Order: sequence, then structure tokens, then C-alpha cells
Amino acid sequence: MMKKRTHRMPFPPVRSFNLRNCSIFGIFSTMLHGVLLVLAVLGSIRVRPVNSHQETGTWSCEPEPDIRVQAAFRPGIVTLDGHVDDWKDIDGFEFSLLPALDPDADKEYPGGKMTVKALHDGKEVFFMLEVDGDYAYSKGESNKCPSVALMFQVGENASYHRMGGCIEAPDTCTSKTCHGHEVDIMHFSIGNAIPGRLYGGNPIDNGLGNGGDRFGHLVDLYAWNPHCRYLDGIGPSGNDSSAQNNWKGVWWHSSLTSFQSGFVEEDSPYASNGKKGTYYFEFSRPLRTMDRLQQDAQLSIGKSSNASVGFWYPVDGNPWHGSGHYSISCNWVALDLLLAGSQPTRDPHKSPWNVATAFSLLLSVLALCLSVFVGHWVSKTKGVPFTPMNDL
Repeated sequence: MMKKRTHRMPFPPVRSFNLRNCSIFGIFSTMLHGVLLVLAVLGSIRVRPVNSHQETGTWSCEPEPDIRVQAAFRPGIVTLDGHVDDWKDIDGFEFSLLPALDPDADKEYPGGKMTVKALHDGKEVFFMLEVDGDYAYSKGESNKCPSVALMFQVGENASYHRMGGCIEAPDTCTSKTCHGHEVDIMHFSIGNAIPGRLYGGNPIDNGLGNGGDRFGHLVDLYAWNPHCRYLDGIGPSGNDSSAQNNWKGVWWHSSLTSFQSGFVEEDSPYASNGKKGTYYFEFSRPLRTMDRLQQDAQLSIGKSSNASVGFWYPVDGNPWHGSGHYSISCNWVALDLLLAGSQPTRDPHKSPWNVATAFSLLLSVLALCLSVFVGHWVSKTKGVPFTPMNDL
């Protein structure tokens, strides 16, 4: 989660005072001043500086340190149907959604944060994305509907920024000139997808040896940079019939009501546009695939991989464009595939300056102020004269 750079004036100096000359009111005023000062410090700690990015300038990113998503070993509990009750006992990881090309906190997705959940069953990895948003669906017009993408690092030199970061142009990028910059992408545009129905790899498109999905546009891609992006099995040097779309996925919105019978295409648009609610997206793919073209990320239990999540939404009804998406971070986010018996770490990406820490520090300051007050009161109390033992 990114924080916008803010310019703060130095804190005003705390005036010194003479304990023997000030009043009780003065002591309490000083105590209050100190407490307000600490609260101001606590508030400022949450602001993490970041340089706003424009593609025409120098890219600068300062993500929250050590953010990650953890996928526990939980076999046999999730069904890909868009109904997420089976995820209720799985820890979620919450992220702010900032524009991918300009990660400015002032431009955060207005609907709120995204929750990402993950697990694996030893063979496949499962993801659930949850994000609030008014219902928006226009059949056949993907840029008037929400859309999501997952991206994984494949090549050792592949950067999050610029989708792999290869410097080659579209007419010169190849598997040789951009070797090491490969990223694996799953992109789901729901404009032709029925809610609650499964999309992704299917016998027809997989039979052609590529990562396409002619039915619901849940496609399997690879890229070296934003301008060199292809379906698996298709590329500038020719096609390879060994590729497959290894993903499955489904979407749902909380305003939809047909749970048991399911929707069919004739039910479109399935609900009234503008209804308040939450979008849910569920996905799965094998941990390891049959890829031999360096186009799929290969995931291993007990290890971490680099990943990210993108989200497109027609804010205020305006169609989105390809580069106008939000992201959960301005850099890779670690995806940990936990061993059986390992438990996810609670909120591993939250700042150590949490509520408990702030409250403890506040109590410490109050205790210090109370000590000063008691010391002042004792110093003003008339002393008891010393009486020698011989005079008793």
C-alpha cells in the first residue's frame, strides 16, 4: 500500500517551564500539549513518502516493506462458483488500490480496498479477490465492466514496472532479445462472461495450442513489456501448438440473486446497474504447468514467488482503458505457498506502528506527565521538620 509524499512543517517547539513558578493549570496545559504532540507524531508515521510516477518521467516506487500474500495448504474446501462462503476461514490480505502508472494516494480507487485470499491443495493454487463496487455490466463492452488480472514474475530480470521491463520495441522484442524479462499474466474481462459460470482453459482453444478463451475472455498471456504481450503459444517469431490456457475462473456480485439455478446468457445484464455491493473473483491453476516456452510461472510449495494484482473499473460510468488500471502495489508482492501444517502470519504487511503500539506509547507519555505533576505537587508541600532521636 502506497502513501503519498506530504510536506510537513517542523513541529512547534515545546516551551520550557519552571516547575516551582507555574500553576497547576500550566502543568496540565503542558501535559495536554505533549499528548497532542505525540498524537501528531503517530499520525505522521503512517505517511510514507513516494514520488508520483508518470511514464514520461523517472519511475519511482517506495512500496510498503515486506508485504506478502500467504497461501496455506487447505485441500478440499473451495469450489469455483463465485460464492465465497467457503473462504470465510481463510486469512485475507488487504491492499489499497492505486493507479498503476501514478500511484498517488489522492487517486486511490474510490470504492475502497481489495482483499486478496489464496490457498493451495498441493496440486493447484486458488485465489479469491474481493472489492467493493457498484454493479456495472454491459454485455460485449468489456471496458464498461470490471476486469482483473494476476501477474507473476517468470524471468529473473522481469520487473513489475513496465510488465517485465524489456527495453525492446514491438518490432524487435523476441524470446532472445527479451530473454529473462518474461512475466505470466491471467486477464479476465467479464463483458462476455455470465456470473457464476466457469471460464478459462477449454478444449477448443487449448486444442489450438494457445492461451485464449473465446467464451469469457479469461486468457493466459505472457509479456516482456506492455507493447510486447501475447497469448501463450503465440509470438512474434511464430506460434507453438504446445501452449495451453491453464487458468479457470468465475465472477460474482453481491447484488445478484440467482444462487441455485444459475444464470444463462438471456438473463443479461443479470442485475440493475448501479446497485451497491461487492465483486468477487475466484481463480485456480496448477502449481506446475507443461509450459516449455518460458511463458508460465512455475510455483513450488514452501517457496515464494513474485506476483501482483490489477483491477479495472468504469469509475463514474466512464469506460476504462488498458493502462488505466489500479494495482495493489507499485512493485512485486511476495506470494508464499506454505507447507502443510504451517499457519499464515496474521497481517504480515501491516506497519509495526499499529493501534496497540500507539496506545502503549500514549500511556507512557501520560505516565510521564503524571510523574511531573506529582513531583511538582510534592515540591510545593510543606516539609516535615526533622526531629533528632535524642529529643524524643
